[in-house]
Amino acid sequence: MSQQQVADKVGLSRAYVARIERARANPTIGVMERLIRALGLEAELLIRLPTILGGPRQRDLVHARCSAYVERRLRATGWQTAREVEIIDGRLRGWIDLVAFDPESGTLLVVELKTRLDDLGSIERQLGWYGRTGGDAARRLGWRPRRIVSWLLVLASEEVEGVLRQNGELLRRAFPSRAREMLDWLAGDDHPVVGRGLALIDPSSKRRDWLIRSRVDGRRSTSRYANYAAAARRFAS
Repeated sequence: MSQQQVADKVGLSRAYVARIERARANPTIGVMERLIRALGLEAELLIRLPTILGGPRQRDLVHARCSAYVERRLRATGWQTAREVEIIDGRLRGWIDLVAFDPESGTLLVVELKTRLDDLGSIERQLGWYGRTGGDAARRLGWRPRRIVSWLLVLASEEVEGVLRQNGELLRRAFPSRAREMLDWLAGDDHPVVGRGLALIDPSSKRRDWLIRSRVDGRRSTSRYANYAAAARRFAS
């Protein structure tokens, strides 16, 4: 059946039928019942809890230290911040680690914090989802963002450096902005941040340049922590 034939049979416009096909419409149950009958189908209504992605969970000590550190640094430069911000997109439900808003520029900064890099593809998809839905979450906080920037901030460890070295080309494409450009942008310089940003952080550092380059980006010194376990031991002591 053509879209027009379906539309005529159900009593809808062809344009609305096309929107339903492209998953761009939100038809009522009554409209769906008419479509089902017109197409000779049978359907069951299944109600279940939404899919949880990431969930507000008890964060480990290292992640909590990283999150609090980034929030303090952003607040010190005038950004409004919120942590563990819930987002709901259809059946999908998740929590953004940290969002920050600059009222002057109308920029919403979406930050994903990682203490390890286990699945880069999953992280990239997650940030993409956060970027698409972060605006709605910001508006629930009373913010009115005009643009959204996404950052991946990772614990500075030798373990993470190894993953970055092995996936250098992939990460250059996925995260074109790096620590130096990100710091310049936060400082209000004219240099624009293009695309997603990637930098390392050390929650024990008191340096002004708190976003750290990786060795892939030219840093020469070694990281303070060998791996996640070493950071956990240090913060627990």
